[in-house]
Amino acid sequence: MATQLRVVLVHGAWADGSSWSKVIPLLEAEGFEVTAAQLPLSSLADDAAVTRNLLSMRDVPTVLVGHSYGGAVISEAASNIGNVVALVYIAAFAPDTGESLGGIFSRQAAPAGAQSIRPQPNGLLWIDPALFRESFAQDCSEADARLMAAVQKPIAGRCFEDTVTVPAWKTIPSWYQISENDHMIPPEAQRWMAERMKATTISLPASHASLVSSPIEITRLIADAAASS
Repeated sequence: MATQLRVVLVHGAWADGSSWSKVIPLLEAEGFEVTAAQLPLSSLADDAAVTRNLLSMRDVPTVLVGHSYGGAVISEAASNIGNVVALVYIAAFAPDTGESLGGIFSRQAAPAGAQSIRPQPNGLLWIDPALFRESFAQDCSEADARLMAAVQKPIAGRCFEDTVTVPAWKTIPSWYQISENDHMIPPEAQRWMAERMKATTISLPASHASLVSSPIEITRLIADAAASS
């Protein structure tokens, strides 16, 4: 199943490629070639360009996976990229044409985790390390949550206002994992996006950091997407 298939993993806000550290070895054990992006988190255009560059490096069938803000990135990056055979969204944003993350947030009350975000004068947004676990990763071990808080990468505030042009999920088969205990992206927003995409969907009793707390289930979802493609 996994022979000749590549998986490209795209992290979200307040994270880097190491957020996939529990998923990568499981995917490799399944026989996938795996690459994790390192996004600048400076704008949607910049982050999509980094992802397109990774996709162009290997002309093989690829499953493109995005967590959180990374869902917006893969939606933008995979359009008109012929080697992407499936999209997998992990508690992720999936904006439509002309839609921003801020616009999706405005559809419902702010999630509890929003209170932990600390804006800086330079336009960057951080999560208060003291509130990281309860906001982002409440079902992860204290050690894992401390590590994620320590390596968190700030995101430019403009990323929440940048809009998607042509979302790849309109033409590429999609899978979606809903985190029912998410404090960063409301579960009802996740369900709405998954239904709008007509994505194959699973639901986990997980935090926003489901890729850390539920790596076996996340790996299985990615493998299912690859098998179906």
